[in-house]
Amino acid sequence: MRLDPGKLAALGLSPLQVMGALQKENSAVRSGAFSGMSKDYLVETGTFLAGADTVRRIVVAAKAGRPVYVEDVATVEDGPEEAKDYVFHGLGRSAEGVEKANRAASYPAVTLSFAKRKGANATWVAEDLVKKTELLKGKLIPSDVHVTVTRNYGETAREKNNELLFHMFLAAFSVTILIAVFMGWRAGAVAAIAIPVTLALTMLIFNQIGYTLNRITLFALIFSIGILVDDAIVVVENIHRYFTTTRFAPLEASIKAVDEIGNPTILATFAVIASILPMGFVGGLMGPYMRPIPVGASMAMLFSLLIAFIVTPYFAYRFMKGESHFGSEEEVKESRLTLFYRRFMGDLLHKKTVRYVFLTGVVVLLLASCSLIYFKLVTVKMLPFDNKNELQVIVDAPDGTALEETARMLAEMGDALRNVPEVVDFQTYVGVSSPFNFNGLVRHYYLRKGSNVGDIQVNLVHKSKRSEQSHDIAKKIRPVLKTIADRYSARLKVAEIPPGPPVLSTLVAEVYGPDQETRLTIAAR
Repeated sequence: MRLDPGKLAALGLSPLQVMGALQKENSAVRSGAFSGMSKDYLVETGTFLAGADTVRRIVVAAKAGRPVYVEDVATVEDGPEEAKDYVFHGLGRSAEGVEKANRAASYPAVTLSFAKRKGANATWVAEDLVKKTELLKGKLIPSDVHVTVTRNYGETAREKNNELLFHMFLAAFSVTILIAVFMGWRAGAVAAIAIPVTLALTMLIFNQIGYTLNRITLFALIFSIGILVDDAIVVVENIHRYFTTTRFAPLEASIKAVDEIGNPTILATFAVIASILPMGFVGGLMGPYMRPIPVGASMAMLFSLLIAFIVTPYFAYRFMKGESHFGSEEEVKESRLTLFYRRFMGDLLHKKTVRYVFLTGVVVLLLASCSLIYFKLVTVKMLPFDNKNELQVIVDAPDGTALEETARMLAEMGDALRNVPEVVDFQTYVGVSSPFNFNGLVRHYYLRKGSNVGDIQVNLVHKSKRSEQSHDIAKKIRPVLKTIADRYSARLKVAEIPPGPPVLSTLVAEVYGPDQETRLTIAAR
């Protein structure tokens, strides 16, 4: 509010009179009490000033029979409120195109977070947003405002999908080569036909039931390749055995070979399905996330069984009938590998000493493998650590900590992060949470607010340009940040984005109550 000396003088008023009028209006007094509904109620009258419009209509005095308002002698405007939160952007040692002197500063920032609609392609949405941002530079976005894309989950999704597609083709190619090496190129050609046909049918069913081609469905297909090729291998191998060790006609040999191993193959297929399918009935957050794996693998197994009995025998007959000994005078001989297997299994079945030595060796190896968990040489985890390009630091200062004190603590942590070689940039959020990510979605980090809370979103250089995993980097920076947090008696968490669905702790008790004291009392009990 700015007083106008000329208007005050013209109306014969002084600044003290205006101040007195404001003090009277900006007060509330206890006027009494009354009882009702078995409760006592205190009554207060008067109101506190709220907003410039209210202040403008306050009566300062009366002149010539008309009221004089504050707006008659002063200019009243809404000024800036007290800061409730801060957001800063800092640069790390791996930031490109930035002078070294500019990396030491933290810049005030605004974070915009975009989410795609259900059914939209995350990669395409992210690409369109980046293109739109580039077009707005110099037009809607001023030239002195810098725009940085800190998290692009569309790009992450594309990288994961491309990586999984590569591994899927690599797995199919490796299985084909393996069969070709041990059974000949004709058998490898049969497997090379069976695998893509099975995958194509599985993806067709995925499309029909509404599953998109994403990281989970691709993982299900890769997981299935090793299983679904079993049926084709068994059928091809038995046909190959009949062609090379009997004198049946090729067509008859193919039929006998498939008939011989038909029932065991069906039983083995349904045994695998029975072991995988229960995963589809898991509830909670894990269930819908992992469901494409049992559904996809089960469908792939069924299709592989059908193809093993329909497609594989046909192409095996067409490609491999040249190996048949039908009508040949040549003596049928077993391969060295078959002879070794026959001799070894004969000793194992008929000689007690060999059998007991073999069983003892199996038991010893089983106990040795189980001891790896006991001695903590192998860590039991639901999902392995992923190599992400980001980390999140979550800080909780003691209750009552001023906003500026929390900002000072996070600024020190930012200075420490600048010295980490793998850090590209980071965003500091004081008094407010960072835009929620996959991790904070289930842990409700986005609900955190107050002068004593803070988040730091740390963006690392791309994993292809660094040797250390993100988990190792997190373990490296945590002691440094904890030293700073301990000086302020604050609690610190370094959260990694999980490779799968984020889960709550093993046991979580959420306590709700009317006030902090009651909640703490109930929680302690």
